[in-house]
Amino acid sequence: MERPDFQAEIRELNLAYLMLAQQMLRSDRETAMYRLGMGDEVADLIAGLSAAKLVRMASSQLLLPRFRFDDGLLAGLMAGEGRDEATSGLHAAIIAASRPIEESA
Repeated sequence: MERPDFQAEIRELNLAYLMLAQQMLRSDRETAMYRLGMGDEVADLIAGLSAAKLVRMASSQLLLPRFRFDDGLLAGLMAGEGRDEATSGLHAAIIAASRPIEESA
């Protein structure tokens, strides 16, 4: 059985993510950094990328967007699970905001 090659899909997702991130950073840097979960160094890099470098970075074999959480509680709250579906998203945002932004090494 052949394994699917997801490289084209990864490239498309990376490009869409980078273009959105760059637009967000140029529009409202502080809010974008919070929403994207990135620090100053990465924000500077992405905001300053030329179109050619954006495409080159998107063509990486790595999936650039990543989950900002690694625990079941936060994932469940983001999915609307909890005592009150209406406030689960707000509770998840509060938990996520209280966690430090990790800089990629």
